[in-house]
Amino acid sequence: MSRPLRIEYSDAWYHVMNRGRRGEKVFSDPKDYHLFIELLQESARMWNVRVAAFCLLETHYHLLVQTPEANLSRYMRHMDGVYTQRFNKVHSYDGPLFRGRYKSILVDADAYLLQVVKYIHRNPLRVGCVKDLEAYKWSSHIGYLSHGQKWSWLHKEFVLSMICREQRGQRVAYERFVSEEDEDIFRIYDSSKWPVILGSERFIQWVKEKFFPRIYHPEIPDSRVLAPDVETIKEMVCKEYGIHMGALLKAQRGRFNEPRSVAIYLMRELRHATLDEICDTFGMGKYSSASSAVIRLKAQMA
Repeated sequence: MSRPLRIEYSDAWYHVMNRGRRGEKVFSDPKDYHLFIELLQESARMWNVRVAAFCLLETHYHLLVQTPEANLSRYMRHMDGVYTQRFNKVHSYDGPLFRGRYKSILVDADAYLLQVVKYIHRNPLRVGCVKDLEAYKWSSHIGYLSHGQKWSWLHKEFVLSMICREQRGQRVAYERFVSEEDEDIFRIYDSSKWPVILGSERFIQWVKEKFFPRIYHPEIPDSRVLAPDVETIKEMVCKEYGIHMGALLKAQRGRFNEPRSVAIYLMRELRHATLDEICDTFGMGKYSSASSAVIRLKAQMA
């Protein structure tokens, strides 16, 4: 199994989800739900993680968390591992409970945090568990509407302040906000492949520049999303060689255009671009020309 991409830094926000193996239940009865929620509180204190939203459904869970100490991997290893142990003990089971590693989406708080809260809290409606959100007991939605001290562990004040600045009107504003479906966010989550990063172009570019050199690895397919785009590759090659962009498009029979070959090689190596994409970018008529350029440069580097 390929390794998942993990981008970790202080105060990062994540939408985290995991499912039972083979679609099996991870919550069989009310005791299981209570067990997981207790573990959420316990683990949040232990690992200094802020849980802003959650929704537990029979076969999977959704979490929205912030990690002041950049420790999502350790926190989730603890959550999934300890819950599996406790679930198996209660039900006299053995073996793995979840289908594998958890999924996580890095969330741009400024652009998408509220939409993710809405998506998580509206899940019971979308899957048909209830017709009224307040009737569903196993999510943090009721915590957002409550003034009770038992919900003091939930990191909801930050989210509520984003919806309404005045504390007095926050819960009414939240209830109105979550009652309205957001087609854009549900369209993103309804796609066959979830994004690795959910954010504005500016945020995604910041993540690429900060983390690509450290995180990129051939065994982590999703790390390719952090790779520089084609134009950036071309611009950097031109800057390094002190040439104009047009020089990358010139190909002369029998002459080795090193900058052009370097740009082609980087497209193939970093972006895993297809030969078709390389041909389109550099005006090549044959796939063999693109392949030969990569092979020649590798020989030159060796």
